[in-house]
Amino acid sequence: MRPIKSTSVKYYLIAGEASGDLHGSNLMKAILQIAPDSEFRYWGGDKMQAVGGKLVKHYRDLAFMGFAEVLLNLHTIFSNLKYCKKDIVNYNPDILILIDYPGFNLRIAEFVKKQGIKVVYYISPQIWAWKRNRVFKIKKVVDKMLVILPFEKDFYAKYNVNVDFVGHPLLDAIENEKQITKTIFLSKNNLNNKSIIALLPGSRKQEVRAMLTTMLRLTNDYPNYQFIIAGINTLDRKFYSDIIGNNDIKLLFNNTNNILQFADAAIVTSGTATLETALIGTPEVVCYKGNSISYEIAKRVVRVKYISLVNLIMDKEVVVELIQKDFNYSSLKTALDEILFDDDKRIEIASNYKKLKIELGRKGASMRAAEIIVSIND
Repeated sequence: MRPIKSTSVKYYLIAGEASGDLHGSNLMKAILQIAPDSEFRYWGGDKMQAVGGKLVKHYRDLAFMGFAEVLLNLHTIFSNLKYCKKDIVNYNPDILILIDYPGFNLRIAEFVKKQGIKVVYYISPQIWAWKRNRVFKIKKVVDKMLVILPFEKDFYAKYNVNVDFVGHPLLDAIENEKQITKTIFLSKNNLNNKSIIALLPGSRKQEVRAMLTTMLRLTNDYPNYQFIIAGINTLDRKFYSDIIGNNDIKLLFNNTNNILQFADAAIVTSGTATLETALIGTPEVVCYKGNSISYEIAKRVVRVKYISLVNLIMDKEVVVELIQKDFNYSSLKTALDEILFDDDKRIEIASNYKKLKIELGRKGASMRAAEIIVSIND
């Protein structure tokens, strides 16, 4: 049994996206198991708020996707930076915990380091993909870097940065989800007995609009299947309904894991959800289409062969990726047909998913991260 620490420590956390809210909430729970008197103030979402402490700003007001979108919202971003710095100074935390969200968080880290506050970065920015020069800033302003992808430790070692690989917290998040039977799931959500195709169009309004419109073109081609959209609770039902229109499709909120668990296949917008889908074991097609200007800029600066975490970790194409102009009705239908009806392909995907889990390491990432963070003040 882990020793319980009674000393009260004040933590300030910043998570700017839905995945950060999930991982931040599990980290907070783990910290409280070790040190129940810990105090939290944070930028995050509903999941972190459910754990306790004070939510300062919700991530739905922070997420701007792509280069062009960031430029259009610079005033808001700088206002948020100014407010955050002031709020941290007033709260005077013992430790600042940054969760991904690098453009914002690295600026905050630089400021906070000068205030004499210890800085922990949990879930590294993807600097191995682009902006590698950020590694030098991280080395300068971050006291402890905790990484969740197996190749990140080797990446940082090239720059003489000592980081701790704690494993991927999604392994725990998925296991901790309350499991139900398919019969109960179908009955509870007024679904029929047809096989399921899951649609995960993203978490931000602009990407959902871009992705879901094309995804919905497939619905009439698969009469023996029911399509279910995994809705994000930070986007309201009317927003989705305006895009769905007259399509015969079900929209479910707070049900992503169950939808994926019982789906025969999934169409997933690039992001953490692609890894979540693979860990649950659902064959998937990964998609992405963004602002054309943002995409052209990204194409010239990003240094990776793949956009999905599944393929990046495995260093090969485990799942099909349809990016920008390749994300169209024809290509999407071809890719979906393959993972639905080609038994050899489904067996191959399942085999690679098993190897992926091994690559990600053992469970318990949130607790390992919490133990390291709590020990910083010892």
